[in-house]
Amino acid sequence: MSAVQLSLLGARQWLNTQALRAEDIRGKVVLVNFWTYSCINSLRALPYVRSWAEKYKDRGLVVVGVHTPEFGFEKDIANVSQATASLGVVYPVPLDSDYRIWRAFNNEAWPAFYFIGADGRVRHRMLGEGDYDKSERLIQQLLSEATGSPVTGDIVAISGKGAEAPADEPDLRTPETYVGHNQAANFASPGGVREDTPSLYRTVSALPLNHWSLAGVWTVGGEYATLNNTGSITYRFHARDLHLVLGPSPQGYPIRFRVKLDGAPPGADHGFDVDAEGWGSVREPRMYQLIRQARPVGDRTFEIEFLDPGVRAYVFTFG
Repeated sequence: MSAVQLSLLGARQWLNTQALRAEDIRGKVVLVNFWTYSCINSLRALPYVRSWAEKYKDRGLVVVGVHTPEFGFEKDIANVSQATASLGVVYPVPLDSDYRIWRAFNNEAWPAFYFIGADGRVRHRMLGEGDYDKSERLIQQLLSEATGSPVTGDIVAISGKGAEAPADEPDLRTPETYVGHNQAANFASPGGVREDTPSLYRTVSALPLNHWSLAGVWTVGGEYATLNNTGSITYRFHARDLHLVLGPSPQGYPIRFRVKLDGAPPGADHGFDVDAEGWGSVREPRMYQLIRQARPVGDRTFEIEFLDPGVRAYVFTFG
């Protein structure tokens, strides 16, 4: 067996299956999808992976969803188990919290797709989103080679819902933005970030596009910022969708919040995780879809006010 196949078999924790054995993948076409459950790019690819797993399982395709975490909470097997269930992921998922499988594949991105032929060799890799028609045709080609008979058919028609919907690329003008100081950019609160110490932050009256600010007492760590009492985050953005990865306090109690868009409740522009008045709550660590704008999409000012202390804010993503 190849080194990458052996790396899969060495995973210590699995979801949806017992640990895969050599006989489960030897001579099979294997699609390996690297993903992590709070990543918007990974989520938008999931409808395709789920569809391929179901469509080709009886033709010999083995789909393995390698869960390699970006954030600390994604190393918790209970969190990953809850996420896979809610996302409808039923194929084998090895937990790669130590990045051992990631390194064996020399992987570089979420999501990533590795197409392994029946001979055990990686025949192709795709990094990031897109080219799904090409990927499915490659799956059909590899299955045809493996079985000796043509595997053909129409390409799956996918219409992703909620956060799984494709990004609105023409109106996507705001980049992914981390809140933790390790990767933070475009922070506009006066005085800048004070790393790893509780500090009082204030917002500014007019944020430039693609800039953000904090208000209240926050401790900005490397991976995330923690709210010490009550406070808010404001962001000036241009995109159809705004998401924010959030986690509850270490004690685990829900944290109430309210979202506003240009100073008013979002109404029809609310995301999946808030109502039209902007109300929502953080109950588990994950990505929250807070805004989905109706057209036309323009420059907007987003504000989220937290009514309880302890929330952890990780990263803004857009679509």
